[in-house]
Amino acid sequence: MAASTGARLGAKMLRTRWLVRAPIRLYRAGFGFLFGSRMLMLSHTGRRSGATRFVVLEVVDRPTPDQLIIVSGFGADAQWYRNIQADPHVRVWIGTRRGIPAIATPMSSGESAAALARYAEKHPVAWNRLRATIEEATRAPVDSLPMVHLQSLSDRDGHLASG
Repeated sequence: MAASTGARLGAKMLRTRWLVRAPIRLYRAGFGFLFGSRMLMLSHTGRRSGATRFVVLEVVDRPTPDQLIIVSGFGADAQWYRNIQADPHVRVWIGTRRGIPAIATPMSSGESAAALARYAEKHPVAWNRLRATIEEATRAPVDSLPMVHLQSLSDRDGHLASG
């Protein structure tokens, strides 16, 4: 099935490095709240360089206030995903919350499938658009993408998001 014009455009945007990295500046300047609670910025440590790296990702699910689930839209080869496998200690910026320490744990394929099903049920329009765009960008079925569980280590109130 041929991809729609929207999916092709979205895929091109996802492959445009400067565009997908642009929100990082806003998060770092304290304007992450502009993206609401469906997006987050994750800081992680480069597995070879040891440098702090940043990526902005979509939140797939919130099992509890101190847990989030995110997806690696570019699969297991995404640099951030490979980095969290080497060092799972991360920091999360979401909404008005900034730099919350957390542990990132890759999920099993069964856990990922269940989380994706919940996302599709809660956000059917976004799911249809996102699925088509990611599949066009990666040339892989979105169902095969790895997901990551984030658990807050915050000693404040433990919450990664307000709702």
